[in-house]
Amino acid sequence: MSELLIIDDDQELCELLSSWLSQEGFQVRACHDGQSARKALAEAAPAAVVLDVMLPDGSGLELLKQLRNDHADLPVLMLSARGEPLDRILGLELGADDYLAKPCDPRELTARLRAVLRRSHPAAVSTQLELGDLSFSPVRGVVSIDEKELTLTVSESRLLEALLKQPGEPLDKQELAQIALGRKLTLYDRSLDMHVSNLRKKIGPHPDGRPRIVALRSRGYFYCL
Repeated sequence: MSELLIIDDDQELCELLSSWLSQEGFQVRACHDGQSARKALAEAAPAAVVLDVMLPDGSGLELLKQLRNDHADLPVLMLSARGEPLDRILGLELGADDYLAKPCDPRELTARLRAVLRRSHPAAVSTQLELGDLSFSPVRGVVSIDEKELTLTVSESRLLEALLKQPGEPLDKQELAQIALGRKLTLYDRSLDMHVSNLRKKIGPHPDGRPRIVALRSRGYFYCL
C-alpha cells in the first residue's frame, strides 16, 4: 500500500481527498502547514506528496525547493486554487512532477498519482545507459557526468531514459509526455517543456558546448550525439 502525504491548509479538502484515496487503496497522512509537513517528512518519507501552493506559514513553492534538496526523487504533485499559469510554471521549474488546479476531480488526482508512482518505479530490466561522458541509471534515477552524480526527479528520469534509448532520433512531444508524465498534453500545456528545461540545466551541454537535448519546433526533442 502506497503512503501519501497531503500538505494543504484546507482541512475539509484534506478529509475529502483522504477518504477518496483511502478507498482507492492508498494510506494517507495530512498536514495543514509547512512546519508539520517538515516534521512528518523527517519522520518517514512517503511514496508521494500532494502539495498546495498556498500554506498558512509560507509558500508551498519554498517547501518544494526544500523537498527537492532533501528528497530529489520523491514524486510531488502540486495543487493551486488560483490556477495561475505562473504558479504552474514555477512549480514545474522547481521540480514538481505534475500540477493540478483546484478544485480538482478526485478521480483525476488518483489517476495522476498512480501515473507518477508507476514512473517512480521503473522496470528492473532497465540497464545503465552510457553515451559519451554521460552515464545514466534509470533504476536509481542518477546521472553521472565526469564522475559527478546528479539525482533526477521522476519525470526527468523517464524523459532522459527515453531520449538516451533513441539518440539522434526525434521523439514527438505527445509520445514523450506519455512517457514522462503518464498522460497526453492538453492545449497550452507546457509541462513537458518545463521538465526538459530543468533537465537541460542539470546535465548541461556536451564538453564542446553543443546542447545535449535539442528541440525541433512543433515536433519534439532528441538527444544530440
